[in-house]
Amino acid sequence: MLEITVEHTEQYTLCRPVGELDAYTVGAFREALAELAAVKRLLIDLSDVPFMDSSGLGALIGGIRRAREADGEVTVACSRPTLTRLLHTTGFDRIVAVTETVEAAESALLDPVD
Repeated sequence: MLEITVEHTEQYTLCRPVGELDAYTVGAFREALAELAAVKRLLIDLSDVPFMDSSGLGALIGGIRRAREADGEVTVACSRPTLTRLLHTTGFDRIVAVTETVEAAESALLDPVD
């Protein structure tokens, strides 16, 4: 089962999925990201996602694409080595900043390096 919490702060919106992101749960994640496509700054925290398959990765990429089409900025926080390795291996970290902590992702989101 996947739970998704969304928190709005003055500076950004935090989306935090909790649980496995796979073919069975990806619909809820895709829907949550679609609803957040218009926010100016989005931080996705994957630290409580123990497993993500290709459908989860596809939903993540699609959500980022929609946010960018709406001129939004996105960063990802992930403290799980296996997930971070997946994001690096697939080249995901070349399209969006991937950091180990929410604090580092927040910093990258609010003070992007040009």
